[in-house]
Amino acid sequence: MNLTGKKIILAVTGSIAAYKTPQLVRLLVKSGAEVRVVTTDAAEKFVSPLSLATVAKHPVYSNISDGAMWNNHVALGRWADLLLIAPCSANTLAKLANGLCDNLVCAVYLSAICPVFVAPAMDEDMWHHPSTKKNITEIVSFGNRIIPVAHGELASGIVGEGRMAEPENIIAHLEHYFFSENDQPLKGKKVLVTAGPTYERIDPVRFIGNFSTGKMGIAIAETLAEKGAEVTLIIGPTHLSVSNNHIKTIHVESAREMYHACIDAFPDTTLAILSSAVADYRPKEMASEKIKKASDTFDISLVRNPDILESLGKMKTESQTLVGFALETNNELENAQKKMIAKNTDYIVLNSLRDEGAGFGGDTNKITILDRDGTNHSLPLQSKTAAAAAIINHILKMQNA
Repeated sequence: MNLTGKKIILAVTGSIAAYKTPQLVRLLVKSGAEVRVVTTDAAEKFVSPLSLATVAKHPVYSNISDGAMWNNHVALGRWADLLLIAPCSANTLAKLANGLCDNLVCAVYLSAICPVFVAPAMDEDMWHHPSTKKNITEIVSFGNRIIPVAHGELASGIVGEGRMAEPENIIAHLEHYFFSENDQPLKGKKVLVTAGPTYERIDPVRFIGNFSTGKMGIAIAETLAEKGAEVTLIIGPTHLSVSNNHIKTIHVESAREMYHACIDAFPDTTLAILSSAVADYRPKEMASEKIKKASDTFDISLVRNPDILESLGKMKTESQTLVGFALETNNELENAQKKMIAKNTDYIVLNSLRDEGAGFGGDTNKITILDRDGTNHSLPLQSKTAAAAAIINHILKMQNA
């Protein structure tokens, strides 16, 4: 996959992450794209227009007019095959969501008739602020696509979410988009995906949960949608959201809520991929009031939750494909193989917490895909977007074999 012949506008806004944009432009050009760069005044405090112009091999546009010359934002917006806003600051995000137009980046955005990808970059508290979430939801509703932020060290010195995705990851998103544009083998197929954790309430303020964020499941849902599938995503509590507004999202909290949603959706689907981290047990009784500290020990009686994967395995027909996930800490392959047989799945995707860079919360994953015939396919550490594509491509390859 590459970007040969694609016309891409890179819009750079005022974030410290702008220092990465010369490398991003270099990778775009190396991948075969023709690039034009547009900046805000604030962006030029973080990155030199000369640096960007040098790697893009074209002048950088920053003002609607330069003396007697008018930079035609309408022509730019119509020229491009794709507009990439990276980094997108909280300030620019708010402008995009509300249609404000006080600089060339916003003018090009409002004039663009091509797909728009947005790579946010801001501090963690800004990223999690309700107004930012609202603005993200708003621009996604317009049909724009969000490249998920990364977790790591931020400009403030804290470690958390809000980092702009690395240039290589951004390129992977764009290549995947263009590759999938004319490759929709799942067009019209109904697909079910589960993602995220479940929360099992102990009392009104406490719960049993896990560290899943839903990133892997969201990546799978978005990849399936790009391949033409009609996706229903059933997702547990998470601050993340999908960037593809064609995905039907059902939000649940507990394992039982996810179970009932899956049982209802599964009969109409041809493929189900269950990547959620569902709690195996829940408190036998939930206290109606906050439990007060009374002694040095406190016992909670737990009961088993319904097994979603096992239940769907029993319901599965010959025309349906069922994929489960297994997160293991020991005897990984053996336990995953047993799970595949016991739950009657067609495939199991194995994660090991022993593998650095894999597991909950991160932007990367290292997986092994297990087939029913006993064949194992181990994949290298890669972004969760790339891992999602690998899973789906493997299923399609096996179905067409």
